[in-house]
Amino acid sequence: MTSEATPLRWRDSLSIKLLALTIGIILLVELFIFIPSAVSRRDQWIDDRVQAARIAALALEAAPSQTVSNELSAQLLANAEVLTVAEIGGGIRQLLLAPDEPVRGDMLTIDRTTENYLARLNHTAGTAFRGAELTLRVIDRSNEDGYMIEILLPEKPLRQDLADFSHRILGLSLLISVTAGALLYFLLSLIVVRPVQRVTESILQFRNDPSATPISREPSTRRDEIGRAQNALTDMETAVSDAFRQRQRLARLGEAVAKINHDLRNSLAAAQIVSDGLTRSEDPRVQRAAPRLERALERAIGLAENTLQYGKTETPKPVFQTINLHQAVEEASAEALAQHEAIAWDNRLPADVECEVDPDHLHRIISNLLRNAAQATAAAKQAGGIVSACLSNGCISLRDNGPGLPDRARTD
Repeated sequence: MTSEATPLRWRDSLSIKLLALTIGIILLVELFIFIPSAVSRRDQWIDDRVQAARIAALALEAAPSQTVSNELSAQLLANAEVLTVAEIGGGIRQLLLAPDEPVRGDMLTIDRTTENYLARLNHTAGTAFRGAELTLRVIDRSNEDGYMIEILLPEKPLRQDLADFSHRILGLSLLISVTAGALLYFLLSLIVVRPVQRVTESILQFRNDPSATPISREPSTRRDEIGRAQNALTDMETAVSDAFRQRQRLARLGEAVAKINHDLRNSLAAAQIVSDGLTRSEDPRVQRAAPRLERALERAIGLAENTLQYGKTETPKPVFQTINLHQAVEEASAEALAQHEAIAWDNRLPADVECEVDPDHLHRIISNLLRNAAQATAAAKQAGGIVSACLSNGCISLRDNGPGLPDRARTD
């Protein structure tokens, strides 16, 4: 039982699946690229603030008595986007630029001199997903040897910068993935999807009507797997369609033969009725010929019935009977040599030999062999043609004095 073909939904289309798969793979690759990019963005953001703090410290050193007013100190801190700037050296921490009010709240220390990549990655992820507002205490090398610079700065601007960076990367990734997906979609649709669709349509048409002409009769010039599949499918459909049409013609021929055999069987049955009437004749010649005629009609009727049963049942098994071999061969010769009166017949089989065989099968075999021998002998147009039968090593041996097989047939 075959299921009815259902319309293809857009979400089940191979093209849509390829497009979605391409976009998903590109976004996944972009995600692996984004993670180190976000870490680098965080490092660059902190480096910019540390460098601005160094510049502010240099401005402080250039001032008289290395002191500045509160207004200038606030301006330097605002330009550097930090809260405080301090210098650490010789075990002493010196506050260079201080805010008007002390810094309060939770604090996270970042030592740039010992921070590894895993710590940087952890801080980047924490900044993106942490809800609490922290103050970052960043320690880095100063411009002077042996001194360290310490800055305090809020984490919120870093979080906002990473969020803006993520949005730009996401937009760019979507643009790249959609563009690449569209290009791959059209290329794969042209190279793969459309040929597969044609193969699918051909298979569906073949399923619905095996006798129909295949959609693609011309061989594909492609040398890849799809081209080989198309050519193999076309060859298979062509062979099966031709065989299907041949089977239909044979079926119609079989019906015609069955009708002819049916009529023939009826005619033979009528002839058998007439032969039954001949058996009551007192003419000696009719008495001798009637049994042979009756058996010939019975064989003809059996052959017609077997022909009608051909294809419905297996080949009928032989029915073994004990018969007189001399008499059986004599009856077969009478039928086979009836049209060859010039050919002499010599039955040398002993009159008392009996064997267990299928009488109909034996009759057809002997009569066909004798008919072929008589035809070959008559075709040679030799005088005194004779066909004989005898026993040789327990087997029936049929011989003729015809020309035999030509040399060319013997070598073949």
